[in-house]
Amino acid sequence: MFENTNNSKTKLSELGEFGLIDHLTQHFKIKHKASTLKSIGDDAAVLKHENEIVVTTDLLVEGVHFDLAYMPLKHLGYKAVMVNLSDVYAMNAQAKQITVSIACSNRFTVEALEELYAGISTACEVYNVDVVGGDTTSSVKGLQISITAIGESSKENITYRNGAKPNDLLVVSGDLGGAFLGLKILEREKEVFKVNPNAQPDLSEYTYLVQRQLKPEARKDIVELLAALDVQPTAMIDISDGLSSEIMHLCKNSKVGANLFEDKLPLDPKVISTCEEFKLDSTTVVLNGGEDYELLFTINQNDFDKIKSNPHLSVIGHMCDASDGIHLISRMNTKIPMKARGWSAIEDED
Repeated sequence: MFENTNNSKTKLSELGEFGLIDHLTQHFKIKHKASTLKSIGDDAAVLKHENEIVVTTDLLVEGVHFDLAYMPLKHLGYKAVMVNLSDVYAMNAQAKQITVSIACSNRFTVEALEELYAGISTACEVYNVDVVGGDTTSSVKGLQISITAIGESSKENITYRNGAKPNDLLVVSGDLGGAFLGLKILEREKEVFKVNPNAQPDLSEYTYLVQRQLKPEARKDIVELLAALDVQPTAMIDISDGLSSEIMHLCKNSKVGANLFEDKLPLDPKVISTCEEFKLDSTTVVLNGGEDYELLFTINQNDFDKIKSNPHLSVIGHMCDASDGIHLISRMNTKIPMKARGWSAIEDED
């Protein structure tokens, strides 16, 4: 995308704000010409959508949401886009455009931001999304990235969190827990590096888990799969803060209860073996880990036959009356009240 700049250290001040924006966005091409009428280069973008519009935004802050000690800037750019696209797909919609705003300190060079934007560009190419605007500004400390994603869907297909009914099946895509364990591995290697900066970690056996943390994929394919199967979810949410938190969000918004079955949780074999290595309970990791960016949704029982043999989907429970509460049914058939202990960006003050 950009020229090889391994030995270059161009200060941001050499380009200035508008020169930097022009430089970083010069390679972006418009893919949705019917809906992206005007993108970067004016006071505002001009969009035209025929269907319902969904809009979501996320702010990622260095030291809170990511650590550049082990997060490559190109991966960070890619992940920042995924975080937002995942929310669009969780509405059963298709993402069309994003805006990208960045605040960074003077420790970052033009070449560093080129790496960041290379990741953003790759994500937009893979997911067929247009970059239509944004902003850059200075920061007193560190790096902050704010991305807004815009998507669309027909009114009939948009799925909210409040549509689940008692007896609906609880379904999840993919497998769970990998992203949290990937973070644990990276944090462990960071501590080793602090003690011995010459240490070269061998992460080859953890490739899948590290990738789940550093380069997650939003589940656009699941939205397309459900449409192909003629399955309309009754409620949906993406798994960013941990499975237990997301189930409780669905229950609160839909005014229902839920039973989640421990033996139905989809676990990759590497998740199981790494939990044993770290002496962690795999169910606890799945319930509270977060950042899997899989889709959690409910469907009418009549649609079970359409999904029952699909390898990308797992039925993990069912919804019930709100008065029945929210429970985990253990492998020993014990009913355990569920609590949300997923990750939160807001820490309580003493």
